[in-house]
Amino acid sequence: MGRTESGLGETMDEIWGQACIKLERSVGPNNFNHWIKPLRLMGVEDGIARFNSPTRFISDWVSRHFADDIIGELSRSGQQVERLRFDVASRAQDSSDSGQKTRSRPAKAAAPVADAVHDRPELGAPLDPRYTFGNFVVGKPNELAHAAARRVSEGGPVGFNPLFLYGGVGLGKTHLMHAIAHAYQQRDPSARVLYLSAEQFMYRFVQALRESTIMDFKGMFRNVNMLMVDDVQFIAGKESTQEEFFHTFNALVDQGKQIVISADRTPAEIKGLEERIKSRLSCGLIVDLHPTTYELRLGILQSKTEVFRQQQADLRIGNGVLEFLASRITTNVRVLEGALQRLFAHASLLQREITLEVAQECLTDILRTNDRKISIDDIQRKVAEHYNIRLADMIGPKRARNVARPRQIAMYLSKQLTNRSLPEIGRRFGGRDHTTIMHGVRKIEELSDADTGLSEDIALLRRQLEA
Repeated sequence: MGRTESGLGETMDEIWGQACIKLERSVGPNNFNHWIKPLRLMGVEDGIARFNSPTRFISDWVSRHFADDIIGELSRSGQQVERLRFDVASRAQDSSDSGQKTRSRPAKAAAPVADAVHDRPELGAPLDPRYTFGNFVVGKPNELAHAAARRVSEGGPVGFNPLFLYGGVGLGKTHLMHAIAHAYQQRDPSARVLYLSAEQFMYRFVQALRESTIMDFKGMFRNVNMLMVDDVQFIAGKESTQEEFFHTFNALVDQGKQIVISADRTPAEIKGLEERIKSRLSCGLIVDLHPTTYELRLGILQSKTEVFRQQQADLRIGNGVLEFLASRITTNVRVLEGALQRLFAHASLLQREITLEVAQECLTDILRTNDRKISIDDIQRKVAEHYNIRLADMIGPKRARNVARPRQIAMYLSKQLTNRSLPEIGRRFGGRDHTTIMHGVRKIEELSDADTGLSEDIALLRRQLEA
């Protein structure tokens, strides 16, 4: 075994042993035992720490997720380490390293796997510790998605595969996916859960083709207990990637492994996605995360505020501030949470109470952006386009069902998404009386509760208008 560069006589095993004690505390026992413990530090030279690793899969995973932790601990032990290198060694080499005799035939060369250079996309995306079921605020728009995610996280026979979550930006898809992975691994620490974006899947596939390591790629993605792919719409139009995704999907389903997919729309609405993949994705449970309600947004704000109070006990928030934010920032939960975080920072740094006036002053840019007006004209055009009817018929006298229903939907959305009064909306719909508008709004409210298709149409139109 080699000596350290400092010449103090400490072996690599001793250096690595001390580093491992600290790494186990920093990354947690499960991550340490699964990924870092199998490694063996062979030496440090020219700023590169070289490790033996049992498999390519472990090498890639460690280089993507734990390289910074390892470099930090080795550096603190006095080693000048800037990056890591992993070799998958043959058994003959392992025996040679142990001082044992090997056969006279040449040992198989070690296969270099990956340097921990951080400009390459990760094999899988790291999980955010903040995204758990414990801090996911449940309301009517997301209660079904939450229940389905909970069920998948429990493991065992689920009854649907895949679970397909869809909805607009900032509605909680990614939060639920991370929560599923956290809960699943807590239940079974030895389980392999691979979470990544569709773009990362595509990158790894292209890389495998270029480096002639396609069998490693297949093994990497088909030997997991759960595969989670975020934003699957990004593989639309990528024929080769879709081909491999299809076969990976089939292989995992045939083995009884769970798949969780997210997208910004239903499989049927993703243009450029092969019909066989749409069909496969539609075989499971498709769940929509609807746009947030005022009550849900307020609940999220209250939950985040309580968490912050635990960190800053003297936080002072005036009456009506959270209600103001919930009513003004309506399209995106991430923007809503970002606005609240800005107010917390403002209060902490300046030691000020967060009053309604402070909130309006501090969040001027966010509030102005969210005040983007959706016009009745915008709504009429979008609905007419969606249902393939003439805009003139939307405001005209025709009463045929294929025109009357879209017209009522446009009336309903005009009431929901604009601040126009019923008489004003009536005037924009060919001079109709406000009672006609009221009837149309109520009709759509009643129908959408019972008609899933109509409810999905309205949710889609709303997302498109608010985008």
